[in-house]
Amino acid sequence: MPQLDTSTWPTMILSMFLILFIMLQLKISKHNFHYNPELMTTKTPKQNTPWETKWTKIYLPLSLPL
Repeated sequence: MPQLDTSTWPTMILSMFLILFIMLQLKISKHNFHYNPELMTTKTPKQNTPWETKWTKIYLPLSLPL
């Protein structure tokens, strides 16, 4: 029964990593990145509350006339 020749395995593994690295670099280089992202302003809807339409004044006990 012949033995398995493993002398070429390190070369194959290193070449596989090199090819995967090159493929990843090529894939990333074709991707378009946004260089200057701008913030989008979101408008919050205004809620109508009953106390906004009325004029109210808070009277403190010390501000009352004597």
